[in-house]
Amino acid sequence: MNCKYKLIFLFLCGFTGLTVSEEECKENQMEGTSCTLKIKLSESKPAEVRWTSDKSENVAKRKNNKENVNDGFKLENDGSLTFIKIRLNATGWYDFSAYSSDGKQIGKDRKKIQVYVKVPKPNLKLTCNTDGNFTLTCNAGDGKDLQYTWFEKTNTIRNINTKTSTLILPVAKLQVNNQYACSVNNPVSENKSESIKVTCEGAGFKKKLFGFDFWIMVSILAGGGALLLLLMSVLVICACRSCKQREKHQRDEEELKLRNLNTSAPPGQNRSKSTARGQPAPPLPLVEPIICSPTTQTPPQPKAHVRARPPPPPQDEDEEDPPPLPRPRKNNHRDRRSQAPYQPME
Repeated sequence: MNCKYKLIFLFLCGFTGLTVSEEECKENQMEGTSCTLKIKLSESKPAEVRWTSDKSENVAKRKNNKENVNDGFKLENDGSLTFIKIRLNATGWYDFSAYSSDGKQIGKDRKKIQVYVKVPKPNLKLTCNTDGNFTLTCNAGDGKDLQYTWFEKTNTIRNINTKTSTLILPVAKLQVNNQYACSVNNPVSENKSESIKVTCEGAGFKKKLFGFDFWIMVSILAGGGALLLLLMSVLVICACRSCKQREKHQRDEEELKLRNLNTSAPPGQNRSKSTARGQPAPPLPLVEPIICSPTTQTPPQPKAHVRARPPPPPQDEDEEDPPPLPRPRKNNHRDRRSQAPYQPME
């Protein structure tokens, strides 16, 4: 760094120190700032200067051009006491005394310093009570001498205790969905919280759904859903039963058609050997053949009336072994009688 920049840096440091030293300490001072307790003396350069406090017997002392100053303090040429980044524990009373070279007291003063922290940004919390009221809590730490101001939208809420960090308002005074905020201040600083929207749902707050009471609408929707589910179940069951009946009706029609075909088929055509249910078909009734003699004419014989056997009863599909079909009666003796030669009676 060349000489030019060094001079500029020293000038700025000296200007900053001068500015700090010229700032006079107030009774209420913010933590971390610098200030000076100024005094007024009849002599510009007293022989002895002494600063004490209610917490320490010796804060700063100068005698015979020898200084004894505690950490965090600075003793000026005129005897003023400067705080370098004042701390919270610096709060208290400070006594000043000055003496001439012959030991005569030429100055005396007493000053008070109250140090406060800078107020942080408060955190606003909403609590819904069971009685329908709501509580707003403004939390800004454990600072001293804090005061609270409450806002609804941008308007200040009047007649509120500024010493407490909570705000309780009844439902009658609440406008739903309004914006609320709080501001916290001490003698040296102030800060404001973010606004929040009040949406309590206690005894005095009824939650709405589609413009109606929430639980009534939930009950209606639940009942409607249950009824719809029941109707859908009934429709599915009816559809299944209808499909089963349709299939059974088709099977019955097919069996009836096959049965009609089997019973109406001519003798020369081959009959089906089984019914629609898988059972063997009944045999056709036997017809006695007519034999004509070439030599003699035989009178026509009465034909034997053969009763056609009724078709077997329909068998149940669930039966595993169907009963055997009846066998036809043998007509061999009739055949032999009809084949014997005719002998006329004498």
